[in-house]
Amino acid sequence: MRQFSFHSHIVPLATVLALVTAAAAPVGAQASTQAAAEQSQAKPEDPAGSGGVTTLTPEAIDPLDKLFSELKRERDAQQAKRISERIWARWRDSGSATANLLMQWADKAVSEKKNALALDLLDQVVVLMPDFVEGWNRRATLHYAMGNHGKSMADIDRVLALEPRHFGAMAGMAAILTAAGNDQLALRAWEQMLDVYPANRQAQTALGELADKLAGSKI
Repeated sequence: MRQFSFHSHIVPLATVLALVTAAAAPVGAQASTQAAAEQSQAKPEDPAGSGGVTTLTPEAIDPLDKLFSELKRERDAQQAKRISERIWARWRDSGSATANLLMQWADKAVSEKKNALALDLLDQVVVLMPDFVEGWNRRATLHYAMGNHGKSMADIDRVLALEPRHFGAMAGMAAILTAAGNDQLALRAWEQMLDVYPANRQAQTALGELADKLAGSKI
């Protein structure tokens, strides 16, 4: 396997580590003035008789949040894969007919080994829709296939900034880190993926192999 190294000006190691470790959510500050305390004691009228509890309607629940919740609970690999496929289907739909068409053309170019054309098409996608997660992820995948691992990691950085639960990007990150010999960081990437997608067999196997390798190196 051809070896390569990362350049710190492309993807700093601290950035990689930050992406594969869970961030603590900020804690809101408590009101400290007497006026705020008195205001908090006031009870607004509750004409609906709901007891002050806000009930979310099914329409208010993000479909992706629901799917990720199911994915996290599912322990059967086949059932989890079906859930993951539904997540992928949502990721692939940009909501733009133009972007979707460019993605289809890029897929066709890749299948025909026309990587330069595919890269140009994906460049257009991320410029047209910079918040479209799958545009960045598809370009990261193509960069990886072309051996541009630094550029692939930079795109993965963008994917995870937009969608921290993107298990596909986490797997790509782990593969790049493993190839670069950064086993400890690769282990963390697989752990992060399993936190989102616990039943994924690929991640389970890779995590076990890396854990054994790291344990052996300490003997």
